[in-house]
Amino acid sequence: MDSLLNLLGDEKNSGFASLNLIKYVNIGAMKSLVLSDIHANATALEAVLEDAGNFDATWVLGDLVGYGPDPNECIEQVKNLPNLVCLLGNHDAATLGQINDIAFNPAARQAVRWTRQNIASENLEYLRQLPESIRSGEITFAHGSPREPVWEYLLDTRNATENFDFFYTPFCFVGHTHLPTIYYMTNGASFARLISPPNDTVMPLQPRSIINPGSVGQPRDHDPRAAYAVVDLDDMTIEFRRVIYDIQAVQERMRRDNFPARHIQRLIEGW
Repeated sequence: MDSLLNLLGDEKNSGFASLNLIKYVNIGAMKSLVLSDIHANATALEAVLEDAGNFDATWVLGDLVGYGPDPNECIEQVKNLPNLVCLLGNHDAATLGQINDIAFNPAARQAVRWTRQNIASENLEYLRQLPESIRSGEITFAHGSPREPVWEYLLDTRNATENFDFFYTPFCFVGHTHLPTIYYMTNGASFARLISPPNDTVMPLQPRSIINPGSVGQPRDHDPRAAYAVVDLDDMTIEFRRVIYDIQAVQERMRRDNFPARHIQRLIEGW
């Protein structure tokens, strides 16, 4: 990995303008569970943790809350996971009042306001201390993108290509789109290549890549199963996984608390 960093150059001289957003941490060569966009869906989170088996570290790429009925349960579960790297997402920031909820569509705004009314004070404080971006040696972590860590969606190769100028590590892990994807930029290429990774297949980690594990709590790729990934830094591999969970139980809790019908329905259809 050190040789990869040498090939990519000295980040200190890169002109990267947002280093003040980055928290630096050390992560060793270990098996890591990669989660994003849990969105207050405790049933999906529990299914993922059971399915994942043994792991040494956990990387959570933001949006612990929003859309779902279990903000407290999800935060309390996440903050006790081993060797945790955890980011601030846009729904987390909106719950804190750092983003005006007028920026959200009406249904999402309703969920944000419900979360503010129902989240425990200690869990609100936990969200408040989360960084927007994290850097550890070979890996950059951001919720949205390395260019705009909280808000930007990487939904096409044009935006992804532009974002390779905003991180200088071999790998960047993001969430936010709820879509399992890899954007891969080969040396000398003008544009990034989009890869839709297969499920349950161990793949090599190849620099330089922007990697999204998909969403635990609200998948949007028309597969309603909870999505996550497992990274092995010893073998330099990644595996994208899906797991069935009790969607109807989550929907019942959402109906009980008068969540928008749109958010209830989309869980069963995966959009």
